[in-house]
Amino acid sequence: MSQNHKVIIFTRKPDAYETDHKKLEYVEWSSDSITSLIDKAEGIDVFINLAGESINNGRWTDKQKERIIQTRLQVTDTLTKLFSELYDRPKLFINASAVGYYGTSANKTFTEKDISKSDDFLATTVQQWENHASKAEKLGIRTVYARFGIVLDKNDGAFPRMALPYKLFVGGKVGSGKQWLSWIHIKDVVNLIDFIIHHEDINGSVNFTTPHPLKMNEFGKTIGEVLGRPHYLPAPSFALKMILGEMSTLVLDGQKVLPNKATKAGFKFEFPTLKETLMDIYRSSK
Repeated sequence: MSQNHKVIIFTRKPDAYETDHKKLEYVEWSSDSITSLIDKAEGIDVFINLAGESINNGRWTDKQKERIIQTRLQVTDTLTKLFSELYDRPKLFINASAVGYYGTSANKTFTEKDISKSDDFLATTVQQWENHASKAEKLGIRTVYARFGIVLDKNDGAFPRMALPYKLFVGGKVGSGKQWLSWIHIKDVVNLIDFIIHHEDINGSVNFTTPHPLKMNEFGKTIGEVLGRPHYLPAPSFALKMILGEMSTLVLDGQKVLPNKATKAGFKFEFPTLKETLMDIYRSSK
């Protein structure tokens, strides 16, 4: 909005938000009928799809896994169907994705050039998600698959849970501590989306990760350093597997993912290192 764009947010609960900003509008979303969406969607330049059940909401039961998959595919299918009905179609469609696409590895380094060979739950979910989003490409719309790493934000997402043990003075090594963690500051997420919007040569998969991923043990040590807390109490793999079940892969396994497409296109990260990121997160909260 600072660039004088009008922002329309499609949400199932538009009445839950109040705004008197002339450039911001909340519109009720319905996956059941696109008829009610066409008038508002006509002529929108950029669509950004971030919808989907959180992968952090409880154990991955069969029912929860199905919900994680279907909420992503249903919204994406509704959007591509909507695009096909529009006279004035968007110029760009950015669809959320995840580094889970690549599968996990202790020693490989992944870039956008790598094709997933993994058949684990997260990888197959992302593969389906991107496949459904690719229908937009067939409509002649520039399409970007934003493969997010762990997005670091003080109040939302996974980071508050990761930082909590340190605030309680019980932080320490998680699992082996050797698993890679590919992350990005929430502000760099916004910056990179803006960068993609203004660079029409960027399409396909884009890794939303810092150029400086860390192994989990170093990640934890840095949290402790910034918060002035010890890093000493380990969380054993077997205990996390008992507590979290299959979802334990989110903290026990990892992948080293680099944002080659963004950096080669000239994007500059505002917060490339974890210490810079955490200093900003906690400074801005004061």
